[in-house]
Amino acid sequence: MLYTYIICGTVEYSTLFFYIIQELLPFTIAILTMGMFTQKINNKEETILPTTSKNIAVIVLGKFLSAVAVILITFAFSLIYYIILCIFAGKITNIQTVLTTLIGFLLVSMSYISFGMLISSLTKNQIVAGVVTAILIALSSYLPNISLMFSIISPAYLFQKYPYGIIATTESITLILQTLMFITITILLINKRKIQK
Repeated sequence: MLYTYIICGTVEYSTLFFYIIQELLPFTIAILTMGMFTQKINNKEETILPTTSKNIAVIVLGKFLSAVAVILITFAFSLIYYIILCIFAGKITNIQTVLTTLIGFLLVSMSYISFGMLISSLTKNQIVAGVVTAILIALSSYLPNISLMFSIISPAYLFQKYPYGIIATTESITLILQTLMFITITILLINKRKIQK
């Protein structure tokens, strides 16, 4: 649907489509990340992570990259739809808009995934991790409505320029820094448990 709108030359509709997708993204990310670390605890294997000889950072990054891979696979299937539409149109249309939108969506997804991982490492219950992740991510989308000061912690707000073919440097760096921050905190928390054990 997104690509149909872009091919028709109506970027506003493509923007609206991705905003609708973003409404569903918190729940998707919550389901994707809620069992990353809580599963070990629920299966009474809470000592696996703290006592493993492997580097905790490698484990956390591996889980993060596997979740990102799931998002990339969905992008690949989405691009197939775009290619089919281009074939029927007889030309490649608005490729810049499509690519920048997907890049922005990937950066937002990475930020959400890293946040979901952090929440998963804080609780022993998958359901709690999933619900808290979904609620907090959803709420972050509405924070800029309260004050623009909160825009820096709202990935949905930082995404706004991408569907218009613009890769904003400030927004991109902010999203990457958010991702790195949440991953780093997750690693530090698990390492702290390892030391305590």
